[in-house]
Amino acid sequence: MATPLTASRLLKALRDEGLVVHEVRSWRTHNRNAKGPWGPMHGVMIHHTATEGTDSSVDLCYDGRSDLPGPLCHGVIDKKGEVHLVGNGRANHAGLGDRDVLRAVINEDAELPKDNDADTDGNRHFYGFECINSGDGKDPWPEEQRIAIEKVSAAICRAHRWSERSVIGHKEWQPGKVDPRGIVMGDLRGLIKKRLAKAAEGAPDADGSEQVPPKPQHPPYEPFPGRVLPVGGPQPGDHGDGRTAGGRGLRPLQGRPRPGVDRGGPHVVRGLAAQARLPWQGCGRGAGPGQLGTTAGAQLVTHDGLLALDTPRPGGPPPQRSARLFMGVPASAAAAAEEPVVSA
Repeated sequence: MATPLTASRLLKALRDEGLVVHEVRSWRTHNRNAKGPWGPMHGVMIHHTATEGTDSSVDLCYDGRSDLPGPLCHGVIDKKGEVHLVGNGRANHAGLGDRDVLRAVINEDAELPKDNDADTDGNRHFYGFECINSGDGKDPWPEEQRIAIEKVSAAICRAHRWSERSVIGHKEWQPGKVDPRGIVMGDLRGLIKKRLAKAAEGAPDADGSEQVPPKPQHPPYEPFPGRVLPVGGPQPGDHGDGRTAGGRGLRPLQGRPRPGVDRGGPHVVRGLAAQARLPWQGCGRGAGPGQLGTTAGAQLVTHDGLLALDTPRPGGPPPQRSARLFMGVPASAAAAAEEPVVSA
């Protein structure tokens, strides 16, 4: 007994198994749940479409027929071995089948009983996958498609912790059915068993762990890790309470650091020093990030244990400071950057 996989979990399970998966229209909410129960889940059922052509077969399985509304399965496996998801929930694929077969699937018995009766709702308990094949016994089954059938079955079994014995053919469920014609289900289950004995091909890593890309050795240059608020002289509301360093037009940098920037790292300090050597590019007090430059008279200073950038007023001598920008970097970081700093 198992709770049905959500659409996202089903999609992930299939892709983790190394399958190419196409999401068709509104497949995540396309189902027949209003017509009957969905779950608990007990197995995977394989069919053939008795059609030709990928697009028309996928559309048929999504839309259904006048006498049998879609979805007619959960996914379509095409000749190239790619999967097209068409439904999520109850689907019209299994129909009524033999309760003894269902019991054997639940118990994962080594042998299935003969499907003599049609007395149990299979649409409630089985995931269904239609494989594009004419079903005439002559239409070949390409190797890519055969492998995809294995992978689809293994993916769902892996997600539910089932064995290969939870995979059956429609012909093993309902009297009179022959699908999937040309596929020997015992052989298929043997291949699924081998696949389940090893890690999923498309899983993030062989041990199931996510691969984390290495950090760059040299972080990107970001001279100002936040929002710059230069101030040109005392402002209304400056009360000497530390927000403006005594009402002298000195404001700390405000805002959060940019992702990936080490605020105390030497690369930040070097960036500040490089900024101090740039020609003026801004336009006074309203200069914004990326526009704030300085004359050659700018310098790095320490103030109350923090590193700051003193910027001179454009056109004036260096003592006429326009702003002191506190970068949220401890003054001790300057030593690691080997940049000259003066005490303010």
